[in-house]
Amino acid sequence: MVFAIRGATTVETDSKEDIIQSTQELLNAIIEKNELKKEDIVFILFTMTKDLKSTFPAYAARLMGFTDVPLICAQELDIEGALEKCIRVLVLIQKDSVFKPKHVYLKNAKSLREDLN
Repeated sequence: MVFAIRGATTVETDSKEDIIQSTQELLNAIIEKNELKKEDIVFILFTMTKDLKSTFPAYAARLMGFTDVPLICAQELDIEGALEKCIRVLVLIQKDSVFKPKHVYLKNAKSLREDLN
């Protein structure tokens, strides 16, 4: 069966280092919390708010070894009052039918899903 896992995090500054570190922290938390192997992942979609321009979050995933996983990046909708400096992720995985996705929201992105904290 195919499942989707959502997650998000924020960065303090629009720097390549912050985006890489926060993206990797988020992916590692999703992998650990959901007990995933790289071969479970079908693809990963990243979005970032328009105030982040220093690097692609997919680059951070590639540095982690996600070289055979399709990755795509897009810009998050620019909604007035939305959380700033935010990286979001949608991880599509394939697992057996008893799997229950555990979504991960870190740093200031915890405010997006207070029901999960």
